[in-house]
Amino acid sequence: MPERYPGYDVMSKRDTPSWNDATRRVIDARLAIVDAPTFLNEQEWLTLRAICDGIVPQREAKVPIAAMVDRKLEEDYRDGYRDARLPPLREAWRRGLAAVDAAARARQGVAFHQLTASARDALLKDMQEGKLDGAEWDGMPSALFFRERVAHDILAAYYAHPAAWNEMGFGGPAAPRGYVRMYFNRRDPWEAAEAPAGSVDETTA
Repeated sequence: MPERYPGYDVMSKRDTPSWNDATRRVIDARLAIVDAPTFLNEQEWLTLRAICDGIVPQREAKVPIAAMVDRKLEEDYRDGYRDARLPPLREAWRRGLAAVDAAARARQGVAFHQLTASARDALLKDMQEGKLDGAEWDGMPSALFFRERVAHDILAAYYAHPAAWNEMGFGGPAAPRGYVRMYFNRRDPWEAAEAPAGSVDETTA
C-alpha cells in the first residue's frame, strides 16, 4: 500500500528545536513499552489483545496498543470524569473483559481470542449496540463500556504513538517550535509532505 507521507519519520524531529526535553522523555517512554502485560492477568491480556485487533487492525504490529492500555490500567490513569453507570477505570475494564469472554464462550464455546475474526467482529458490534447483557456485566451497559472504555482507550493509545503519527503526517507535540504557516494548504518546512494526488489509493489507505 503506498504511503500517504512517503519517507516521513516523526522521530527525525527528536533532536531538533521542534521538541523540548519534556516531549522527548514522554515519547521515549512510549517507544520503550514492551508488548506484554504488567497489570492484567493472562486471560484478560489475551482478550484485550483480540479486542484491540478488532478495533484497530494493523498490517504490521507497529503500535503495542494492548500494552499501552495495560499501562494505563497499571498507573490507574483516569480521565478525570466518568459516566456514573460505569465503575472506575480498572474495575470497568476487568468486568468488561470477563463479560466479553463469557459472551464468546456462551456463543461458540471458546474464549474471545479464539474466535474467528468475523465472530469477534460480530460480538464487538453487538457490544457497541448494547446487545450484550448478563450477570457478568453486573449492570454495566455494554454499549457504554464500548464507547467510554473500549473505543476511547484503544483509539487514544493508538493515536498517541509515533508510528500512527507517521501514517497521518502528524508532527507530534508543537512545543517549543510551534507552527507558522497556518493557512490552508500551506505547511512549514519541518512538516510532512503529502504524496501527490492520485498516488495513494483512497480505497485502501
